[in-house]
Amino acid sequence: DLSTGIIYRRRIATCQNVIPEILRKVSVLKVPDIYLEEESWLNMQKRNMAMKTHCLTWTEYASLSEESVFRESLENPNWTDFTQKGRISVTGAGLLNCVLEAFAQSFLKQGVRK
Repeated sequence: DLSTGIIYRRRIATCQNVIPEILRKVSVLKVPDIYLEEESWLNMQKRNMAMKTHCLTWTEYASLSEESVFRESLENPNWTDFTQKGRISVTGAGLLNCVLEAFAQSFLKQGVRK
């Protein structure tokens, strides 16, 4: 956007399905790839970037979303402050709802630690 200087991007990411084989016995979970939509807003003047991601796969059974903000640290302009919020909800999978939510939560926490 020339008036604000904000660079907007929207893209689709293809991720390998990381659900354990034992859970892929359920046919709907037996897909090779998972698709995510990511939107980002980069403001070079304010030195920050916001991102929103949500899952496009299994939308009738699960909802997964994440919001991240990267901004210049108040302590040191060469550092980056990073904040992230995420939400996982599984419905329509019966007794597997809780198991799938726990797996997704554990997997995403590992990614955050990295």
